[in-house]
Amino acid sequence: MHSDTPHRPYPGTPPRRLPALVAAAAIAALLLAGCAVGPDFTPPAAPEAQGYTAEPLPQRTVSTPTPGGEEQKIGFTRDIPGEWWELYRSRPLDELIRRALQNSPTLAAAQAALRESREYYAAGRGAYFPWVDAGASVLRQKASGAASLQPGASTSPFTLYSASVNVTYSLDLFGGMRRELESLQALVDYQAFQLEGARLSLASNIVTTAVSEASIRGQIAAIREIVRIQEEGLAVVERQFGLGAVSRADVLAQRAQLAQTKAMLPDLEKALDLTRNRLAVLTGQLPGQADLPEFTLDALALPDELPVTLPSELVRQRPDIRASEALLHSASAQVGVATANLYPDITISGSIGSQAIRSGDLFGAGSAFWSLGAGLLQPVFRGGQLTALRRAAVAAYDQSASLYRETVLRAFEDVSNVLRALDADARTLKAQAEAQAAAAESLELARKQFALGSASYLTLLNAQRQEQQARIALVEARAVRYADTAALFQALGGGWWNRAEGRPGE
Repeated sequence: MHSDTPHRPYPGTPPRRLPALVAAAAIAALLLAGCAVGPDFTPPAAPEAQGYTAEPLPQRTVSTPTPGGEEQKIGFTRDIPGEWWELYRSRPLDELIRRALQNSPTLAAAQAALRESREYYAAGRGAYFPWVDAGASVLRQKASGAASLQPGASTSPFTLYSASVNVTYSLDLFGGMRRELESLQALVDYQAFQLEGARLSLASNIVTTAVSEASIRGQIAAIREIVRIQEEGLAVVERQFGLGAVSRADVLAQRAQLAQTKAMLPDLEKALDLTRNRLAVLTGQLPGQADLPEFTLDALALPDELPVTLPSELVRQRPDIRASEALLHSASAQVGVATANLYPDITISGSIGSQAIRSGDLFGAGSAFWSLGAGLLQPVFRGGQLTALRRAAVAAYDQSASLYRETVLRAFEDVSNVLRALDADARTLKAQAEAQAAAAESLELARKQFALGSASYLTLLNAQRQEQQARIALVEARAVRYADTAALFQALGGGWWNRAEGRPGE
């Protein structure tokens, strides 16, 4: 029996009390049909979207003849590999992520939560079976004569030995237990997708943190090279000052610029240490005892193809969307549970055992007893409690539906933002590469002109400063492309469905 249509996910009004004959007929029909009241859950349909962005994106990014400036092809309808981080073609990165998947306490906690939910589901299945309990007791008592209408009579104390087996079984005529089990299974699914989300976040965080380390190392290397060049320049200026070719102010200006460049190193070195500490924690290691590789941008390959799944498939692939759907499913089942509580509850019970006043006669002739019965409990008046609980379950369903929709909207926003960022990143890197090349050419020209006396020392200093800034900006722009590529894989769900296990939570 289904109480709903696809366009109305839950019954609108509580069931009416049926006359006795109609109720008996309905119960008989339910026994045959084995129905469950409440909504039958159907996963929400995917949004009818043709793309992730308002305007079509180019099928490939611009390329730049510089490391990290390779063209990236955007392959719509292409699937995401289960171990997507392997596309960076870095064995140290791959090994680090695999180690983190084994040792991360965050994943261990998510796995424990999944095991817990599975055990609750296994416990819930016990409601389908008869409950059998064995009991034994020894009772020493003395009866009052008043109980036998002989107030002055004297009675002797006696001992009563009992042993019995009791059986109780609830007929799930209206599917309350089935809906409860359905809710528990949905919570298992929720924890499984929470685990997948934790795995995806961990892998993505390790990739972006490794890229951050590589970026910082690149900036440190660039600044140290700039320091070397400026130290050589200072030596030249000091010789020229000794010959009277430049003023004392020129020497002081070169020293000041060199000091300013060196002052950039401590902050970067601190950032590098903090990044390494973060990598250690992500992989489940203590910062002071971590065994970590060193990452540089040259050791990472930019994935040359970006597989982008169709918008209609995103809701089946993002772990956070699937987890939100599981909560919606659980809330739907709870509406059925609350509805079933409005109907009669029928219980069959029986017991068999033995009683005797001497332990040796406990299982002797005449000591056996048994009973068999059935009970029906129909709520009549609970002060509006049951109907209020059902309305609360419906409200919880509506809340879960709204949260699910919000999760879907944010997922599409994530993908749209990253796709736009990747296109902009490639154009930014191209512009930064051109700016760095122009700054380097300008610096070389300023050096020649200064050596010939046709340019002031201030012109040379400005050229040095511009080249320094352009070189660091180029390193940062290159790193952003690597990081945003990882963000795309995370936004699209990470390819967990293509792992060898092929199932969430495995």
